[in-house]
Amino acid sequence: MKTVAVIDIGKTNAKVALVDLDRFEEIAVRKTANTVSTDGLYPHFDVEHLWSFITRSLGELNRERAIDSISVTTHGATAVLLDTKGDLALPLLDYEHTGPDDLAADYDRVRPPFAETGAARLPMGLNIGAQIYWQQQTFPDAFARVASIVTYAQYWSYRLSGVLSCELTSLGCHTDLWNPYAADFSTMVDAKGWRDLFAPVRRAGDVLGGLTEQAASACGLPAGLPIYCGIHDSNASLLPHLLTRPAPFSVISTGTWVVLLAPGAQKVELDEARDTLINVNALGDPVPSARFMGGRAFSLLMPEGNVPLSMETERAVAEAQWMLLPSTPEGSGPYPRQKAVWTRDAADLEVAERLAVVSFHLALMTATCLDLIGAAGDIVVEGPFAANAAYLRMLGAATGRPVVIGSQSATGTSLGAACLVEGARAQVHTVSFAGDVSESYAAYAAAWKVLADKSLSEEV
Repeated sequence: MKTVAVIDIGKTNAKVALVDLDRFEEIAVRKTANTVSTDGLYPHFDVEHLWSFITRSLGELNRERAIDSISVTTHGATAVLLDTKGDLALPLLDYEHTGPDDLAADYDRVRPPFAETGAARLPMGLNIGAQIYWQQQTFPDAFARVASIVTYAQYWSYRLSGVLSCELTSLGCHTDLWNPYAADFSTMVDAKGWRDLFAPVRRAGDVLGGLTEQAASACGLPAGLPIYCGIHDSNASLLPHLLTRPAPFSVISTGTWVVLLAPGAQKVELDEARDTLINVNALGDPVPSARFMGGRAFSLLMPEGNVPLSMETERAVAEAQWMLLPSTPEGSGPYPRQKAVWTRDAADLEVAERLAVVSFHLALMTATCLDLIGAAGDIVVEGPFAANAAYLRMLGAATGRPVVIGSQSATGTSLGAACLVEGARAQVHTVSFAGDVSESYAAYAAAWKVLADKSLSEEV
């Protein structure tokens, strides 16, 4: 096989990318917004918009270069409830909907302990178990029609192959549904009688089957193309490094969420209250992890995007110690209950100065997460933040460890999903980041940590 098409569905955007397996790089891509519909029972993802985009994009890309196989990667915190016909029994819940919070107290009484699952308790629908519990309690008649539950990447694999499945990395990312130490469903799944609803659990690299005649007709592709099971997006970012780099190291996958995974980490006690958790990697192994909504924070704080930022301005901000203390948005990350505080009014900052402050803030949130999970060794930054030099400089200063730039592509997870294809040879295209920083950066990082931890200790 030479060319794999990767369907890559993020929380904010969806992509279909062609990956050349010989060069191990993207050669073409199509993108669309991942829209949320607010009609119906609750806010939900518009799966038919996505399906139309996927089929159209696959056909267009195949005309550019023949597709040999298809792989899928998606964001987590999403499960799909299907009826006996394989159609949606309930709309595909947007995990930022607050509906599940209405039953939080009830759910807390039935969810398994952190020691069993390694899944932190999160708000809204960020725990899939909370979603399913809320849907069952709130819409009992519709839930009674549920015949199968599949994890999100595997929904799209199902649309292509006709084969239902769940997958380890998607079950093992803060769902409350999986015990990563026993490699089995959690006790809650049996207690609630859900086990028989879940489709068979497969590994990310399994071939589910061939492209069905119906899907082939919709895409304009030959029937029978191999369809791979698929993988959770953060684990897709990790996989090429896992296959090529000796532990310990950490991979920081940046997008709407910044997800940190640390193979070979020092053993530390994870803190459920600070959004540390256990993920399951594509090989089925538990991996200490942490996360915060860094990409969402950047878009809220810097609507102008990445503006020109000179070293003079960046260093001046570091020396002046203008800071943004955690946290925004609230509700997740290492400081989930702290309110954001600017030590200098944001309105008094020039746009470039604000970019420096925000970049430093995100770097220090990242460094905090790395400490919380016992990360060691090189730090590999994947995705959009890999192009932010101020972020990289402050991250290196705060951790004192080498920072390595991985893929800067917004579709960098597609390379990891391409690794699933039989015969694919994982390659890592990384460069060391030699950030020239003054002592003011380390001083800034130390001062930020003191103030941030003080706010944590003062929490009532």
